[in-house]
Amino acid sequence: MSPTVHRERGYRLFFFSREESRKHVHVAAADGEAKYWLEPDVALAHNHRLTSRQLREIETIVRERRDEIEAAWQQHFGH
Repeated sequence: MSPTVHRERGYRLFFFSREESRKHVHVAAADGEAKYWLEPDVALAHNHRLTSRQLREIETIVRERRDEIEAAWQQHFGH
C-alpha cells in the first residue's frame, strides 16, 4: 500500500508502507520519480529521470508541505 499524501502541479507525494524508518516522502511525476528525506532537513535522497527544475519545484512543495507530510507519516506509521 502506498498512500498518497498530496498532489500538486502534476506531482504525487506518497509513502511506501513497508520501508525504512527515517522519515521521507516519494514523489512521482509523469516522467520520473524522486525521494526526499524529511529529517534532519529536507534533502534529495534519490532521483530517477527528473530535471533540475523539477527537483527544485518538488523540493519547494515538500518544504511548504513538510508539516502536513510529517503528520501523515505519524498517522500512517504511528511513530
